[in-house]
This record gives sequence, structure tokens and C-alpha cells, in this order.
Amino acid sequence: MSGHSSNQTVGALPDTAVDSPFVPVALTRVVWSLFVVSLAVLVARIRFGEVWELPGLVVIDGLTVLMWVVVAFFSGIVHSYSRRYMAGRTHKTRFFLATFGFTAVVMALVAADHVALFGFLWVAMGLLMAELIGTNEGWEQAQAAAAVARRYFIASSALLGVALAALWWATGTTTVSGIGTAADALGGPMWLLAAGALVLAAMIQSALIPFHSWLLSSMTAPTPASALMHAGFVNAGGILLTRFAPVITVDSRFMLAVVAVGAASAGGGKLLKSVQTDIKGKLGCSTVGQMGFMIMQAGLGFFGAAITHLILHGFYKAYQFLSSGERVEHASPSETTEHTLGGATSAVGFVVAVLTGLGGGAVFTVLTGKGANVDSGLLLTFFVVFTTLHAARSTVQHTSLPTLARYGAVPLVFFPAIVVYAVVYEGVSGLLAVSAATTELTLLHGIVAVAFVGIYVAIETGIHEHSQRLYVALLNATQPSSDTLLTAREDYDEY
Repeated sequence: MSGHSSNQTVGALPDTAVDSPFVPVALTRVVWSLFVVSLAVLVARIRFGEVWELPGLVVIDGLTVLMWVVVAFFSGIVHSYSRRYMAGRTHKTRFFLATFGFTAVVMALVAADHVALFGFLWVAMGLLMAELIGTNEGWEQAQAAAAVARRYFIASSALLGVALAALWWATGTTTVSGIGTAADALGGPMWLLAAGALVLAAMIQSALIPFHSWLLSSMTAPTPASALMHAGFVNAGGILLTRFAPVITVDSRFMLAVVAVGAASAGGGKLLKSVQTDIKGKLGCSTVGQMGFMIMQAGLGFFGAAITHLILHGFYKAYQFLSSGERVEHASPSETTEHTLGGATSAVGFVVAVLTGLGGGAVFTVLTGKGANVDSGLLLTFFVVFTTLHAARSTVQHTSLPTLARYGAVPLVFFPAIVVYAVVYEGVSGLLAVSAATTELTLLHGIVAVAFVGIYVAIETGIHEHSQRLYVALLNATQPSSDTLLTAREDYDEY
């Protein structure tokens, strides 16, 4: 996906400047220094529990320092990886400047308290990501993908602007923290406008269905940019809803709507992934589904779970993108097909997976207390059980170990993993200023649970393969914008 010097546009840096290693090396060192400083600040925050602020401008709380550590770490990995990946490319310096600028903006965003500053940084974050998607100025399809993404990001920013203006009008305060304090008095049309606009802005930024097209059209981005996008940028929706949690949780009926929106994207993303054949396409659809889970957890009132999810998903997806080339290089078509399809799970293997899932749910309940009462925590625990069951079944099905060893290894691996997840969840929740806002279980919660089971069973039985109409509909829904597609073989050779 690199360009050539013949494609260099007017105003671009000369080749001697572009090929200079100074900028990549310097920015990589700065980012890793930011990570070390952020880690020190996080330790201080945990030890002393203080909140630092410039009144009316920025607030450095638990969520801020946690996101600083996560963002700086991911950015440091991407910077280090990109020094080799972008070597010799004419747009190398531009890429590093945009990546570092994106990192700085996101770190400032999570500390911003004034609504005008928050809104400005949200706009800048989107524009810088669009810049990364279209880094190669000489690649027409990359510029088209950047234009698609830019339109979506501007729409998200406009919705956020509407929400912030409505909240300022309703509360009379110009700070995010002030809005949270005054949220108990919110209600009526102005609150509904603000809350709805916030959720829509989050949905666009996190590429939830039906706003997922920009994400699937962005595959022209350099692989490190894709890693930063899927591990960091799309998580902004979860951060937005957590920052404005007091606004979202005013009405339990509205929270149910957020659950439904997240559930639709979580299930839909899995369906879309089932018809993808290329690695990046599968990873993109997986992100759509995972961001649906994140938004759904926020709708259930567990913002600590949403932040934990985005952190763990970020680690997983960054690794998946940065290692995607190696997977293509070392996996033959027969190996890939065998890994994807696997064999039928035996009755004993299925029982092992079910018991592991139920056991994982029990461990999660004991460690966190979620699921012990008949409220939205029960549904959160259900998804832990379901996710564990699915992962355990996949392990039983695909791991090349002797049968008895495989069955014995599954609980030995997954129970500690659940313990780690529960501990991280409790730690993250303890850092957040907002507490869990559990709601009563309703019929909609039951419908969501049943729908998830139904979608999972349908995919495992290959319903999309048996129904030609459904298969075509899913395939069409995953198609990127036509302007972003390469249609000639020589274009692939060039870029």
C-alpha cells in the first residue's frame, strides 16, 4: 500500500526529508515516554485517589489516566512497528506525524472537561483518523476511503455538537463534570435530544450497524493505521457514553434502547463476519460485533465492563492486525479452510464446553457479585457464560491435542482467564467516577438473550449458506464503497 515518488503531490516533503529516520525515531521515543509517565500517574492515582484539574478546562480522573496508559501503549506499539513497515515509503513522515497527532488528541480528549474543548478534540480525532486512512496521496482508492470516513466522522461530530448544546441549554453548565452533577434534574424533550444524539454519535464512531460502512471501506489504510483504528479509535463510542453516563442513565427505558442497539450490532457483526473470505474483512466485521457488545454493556449500566471490554478488545485486535500479514504468508488455503470449518464437536466435547461456560459464569458471579440478583447484572453474566462456552467449544474443536488432554486443558485455561477478566473489571470499575447503574430485567432483555442464542446456532448450522437470499444480503451489507475498491491487477502490484 505504499506510493511512489512519481505520485508525490505539490507541497509534499522532498524524498531526502521523507526518508530521514529522525522523525519516526523521535516520535516513537516520545510516545513511549508518554506511556511511562502515564503509568506513573496511574500508580499515583491508585495510591492517593486524587483528581487533578484545571477548573472549567480539564479533569484528570481515573478514566483519564487509565486511557492515557492504554492509548500510549497501543500508540507505542504502532509507532515501533511502523518504523519498519513504513521504511522507504514517500509518505512515511506524514504518516508518523498524523499517528502522533492522533495519539496526542485522544489523550487530550479523555482529559477535556469544557464542552467546547471536548467537541473540538472529537472533531480533530476524526479528521486525523481520516488522514491516516488516506495517507497515500497518490492512491485514488485511499483518498476515496478517507473521504467516506471523513463524512461519517463529521456527522458524528455534528451530532455530538447538538448533544453538547442541548445539555448546556438544559443544565446551564459548560463542563462535562458539571453536566454529570446536574443530570438528576434532566428530562423531557431536551434531554431526549441530547441523549439520542450522544448515542448516535457513539454508534457512528464505533462503526455500529448501520454505520459500519466507513470501517469496511477503510481497508486501504496502512496496516499499522488499521491496528490503531480498530484497537483505539472505534473505542471512542464507549468512552463517550461513559463520560456522559449520568445523562444516559436518566431513564431506564432509554437504556433498554441502547441495549437493543448494541445487541443488533453484536449479532449482526457475527453474521457479517460469517460471509467474509479475507482476513481484514473478517477482522473488520468482528470489530463491528465487538463494539456492539461494548455499547450493550453500557446500556446494561455496567460502564466498567464496557471500558474493560474496549481495553481487552484493543489488545486482541491490535495483535490480530499487526500479525495479519504473517497469517496470510504462512497459512495455505487448505490450512485456512480446515481451521475455519474444523470438525464436528463430539457429545463429550460439547458437555465440556457447556460446563466450562457455566463454571466461568459462576466464577464471575462470585468475584464480582454480578448475576447474583435478578437485574441487568444477570444478563451481563449470561454473556460471560455464552462467550466462554463459545470460546471453549472452538478450543475443543480446533486444538490439535490428544482428546483427553484437550478436554482437560479447556477448564484449566478458561477458569484463570475468567478470574483475570473479573479482577480487571473490578479494578477498572474502581477507577471510574461513575458507578454501575443496574436496571430491572424486562421482556426485551429476554428477547436479546434468545436472539443471541438463535444467531449463534444459525451461524454454527450454516443457515446463511443454505439460504441464497440471506447470503447475498449479508454479502451486500459488507461491501465497501465502490470508489474504494481496486479493480485491476496492476493496481494491486503498484500499491
